[in-house]
Amino acid sequence: MTTELQDLFAFLAVVQAKGFREGARASGTSASSLSEAVRRLETRLGVRLLNRTTRSVLPTEAGARLAERLVPALGEVEAALDVVNSFRDRPTGTLRLNVPATVARLVLPSIVTPFLKAYPEIRLDVIVEDSFVDMLAAGCDAGIRYDERLEQDMIALPIGPRFQRFATAASPDYLNARGRPEHPRDLLGHACLRGQFASGAIPTWEFERDGEIVRVDPTGPLLVRLGAAVDLAVEAAVGGLGVIHLFEDWLRPHLDSGALEPVLEPWWQTFTGPFLYYPGRRHLPAPLRAFVEFIRSR
Repeated sequence: MTTELQDLFAFLAVVQAKGFREGARASGTSASSLSEAVRRLETRLGVRLLNRTTRSVLPTEAGARLAERLVPALGEVEAALDVVNSFRDRPTGTLRLNVPATVARLVLPSIVTPFLKAYPEIRLDVIVEDSFVDMLAAGCDAGIRYDERLEQDMIALPIGPRFQRFATAASPDYLNARGRPEHPRDLLGHACLRGQFASGAIPTWEFERDGEIVRVDPTGPLLVRLGAAVDLAVEAAVGGLGVIHLFEDWLRPHLDSGALEPVLEPWWQTFTGPFLYYPGRRHLPAPLRAFVEFIRSR
C-alpha cells in the first residue's frame, strides 16, 4: 500500500509539472523514478494515464480524471502526515509558493533570506508565473497576487509594500530629442516599450489624476514578455530607445541615478500592494503556517 501511495504522488507530480524532469525537480526525486512509478500505476490500473511525446507529457482523459480526484485526496493525506510537525521543535518540509515575476523581484528578496534563516529546516520552492493559475491544482501551498487576481474562497494576507505605483520614464537623451509628453495621450506620438502577457494580451497603459482615468495603447519598437524579459525593456529605455511604463520600484535605481527621467509623474497611478493567499482550511501545513506567522510578525 505504501508503494501504491507513492506512485499516486509521483503521477500527480508529473501532471502538475507537465513533465517528468520538471516533476522531479519539484518533488526532489529523479525523472527515472517518476517514470517507473507511473508505469507501475498504469500497469496496476490497466489504463494509460499519460500521453508522452518528445515535447510534452499530458494526461489522457483517464489520467485527467484521476488527477482531479487525487488533488484533494492526497492533500488530506499530506495534511494528516503534517500533524506530526506540531510535535517537532522546529517545522520542516517544503513550502511551494506561486508568484508573479514582479513579486519575485521586488517583494520576496527582503523576506526569503530572514525567513529561511529563522526556519532552516524548511525548503522554499518558488514558482514564478504571471498568468492566472489554480494555485491548488498547480500543487502549490500558497500564492502571491494582487487583489484583482485573487482566487475566491481564500484567506488573503498583505505582504510587502501596501501601496505601489506605476512609473513612466525615458532617458534624458530620448526626451531631449523627442520632447517631453505633458498628457498621457501625448504618448501616442512616442516610441513606447510594451509588455505582453503569456496569453498574448498587451495591457494598456493606465494613468490617473484628480479622479480622471486615461488609458492609452501606444506603439513602439520593442515588445517583451512580461516578467521573463522586462529587464530587456528597462535596458532599452536606459539606452534611449523609448518610453517605459512599469512598477516604480523596478525603475527606481535608474530614476535615482538619472539614467531615466520621470515622465507624467502627476499621472502615476497608485494601487494596492500584493497579498499572500492560501486556503481557509482548519489545518495548514507546518511550513505554510510558519510563513504566515512570519509575515504577520513583520
